[in-house]
Amino acid sequence: MGDRRERGEGSGGASQDRPLRVGLLGYGLAGSVFHAPLIAATEGLRLDVVSTASPERQAQARAEHPQVRTAETAEAVLAAADELDLLVIATPNKTHVPLATAALEAGLPVVVDKPLAATAAEAEQLAALAEDRGLLLSVFQNRRWDNDFRTVRKLVEEGALGDVQRFESRFERWRPQPKGGWRESGDPAEIGGLLYDLGSHLADQALTLFGPVVSVYAESDVRRPGAEADDDTFLALTHASGVRSHLWMSATAALLGPRLRILGSRAGFVKHGLDPQEAALREGLRPGADATEWGVEPESHWGHLGAGTSPQTGGGERVPTLPGDYPAYYAAIEQALRSGGQPPVTAREAAAALRVLEAAKRSAAEGRTVRIEPVRCA
Repeated sequence: MGDRRERGEGSGGASQDRPLRVGLLGYGLAGSVFHAPLIAATEGLRLDVVSTASPERQAQARAEHPQVRTAETAEAVLAAADELDLLVIATPNKTHVPLATAALEAGLPVVVDKPLAATAAEAEQLAALAEDRGLLLSVFQNRRWDNDFRTVRKLVEEGALGDVQRFESRFERWRPQPKGGWRESGDPAEIGGLLYDLGSHLADQALTLFGPVVSVYAESDVRRPGAEADDDTFLALTHASGVRSHLWMSATAALLGPRLRILGSRAGFVKHGLDPQEAALREGLRPGADATEWGVEPESHWGHLGAGTSPQTGGGERVPTLPGDYPAYYAAIEQALRSGGQPPVTAREAAAALRVLEAAKRSAAEGRTVRIEPVRCA
């Protein structure tokens, strides 16, 4: 098979007059609930083939997407790389690096579910490979398009808070019984635990808002009987800008805190509740295909902006929540493939978040604050 750039099919060389053909590796939670529905809902993309070793999941994929082909292995999909324009990797974490490497070497642009890798060094190596091949490599950080994060980002950019001093962000759950599986495995090779699961989102959001991190302090525990990987973790980040981010991720939170609280020199903002898109996707709703407005939440869930008051006692003004917009990720991927522009999330950005997570892991193990040295360009 010739190099895709030679055939004019690499990043930026895709034909403008046909849908881009997408292969999806994995049809578990990430593949079936997030990637497949969002790809199918994106104008200009066509979900062409899904690989999963499970006959039940193969049947599920064909039932949910009647036009799709199925394959038992990733290798079978990679063997026909010249029939695709994009490969999406939604397999267990430990397979992300080898599969992304194989796809890039086969000449395919790639989207990888988070986390891209176990280490920043591996992420940088993948980024360098993609750049050398002239291929798109992006990471599915869908939480950048959560309704609450989009709203906070707008408030920060408009200066509604003044100079931001502290950012608090939580993904908390009450799951007292472990579910098992690779996501909760204590085997380091599986890259399980909440630090690399929910922490990938929290660190990415903090970096997106406030830029590079210079130091990390972390506390990480395994609290549930029978659990193997971290299920209750806290990160304190100091950004080069001076902002401090406090991030919580927990499966053991009996009472949930605010999803976001951000404090500035002029005002603060607090928001409770989760973005509705994941729940909608799990229920089988699809963007653009259902009567409900996608990503919109009721006014009763809006956050509060104010100073010197508490929303619990009626203080502050309600701020309309911007709609959540997961479809924007794959719309941007489609445009980047056709134009040769930057993807909505880059592998270098993923590497920066992984440096934070690696520092957090070391901090929790050693009981100290860990500094992150600036990345020096060659």
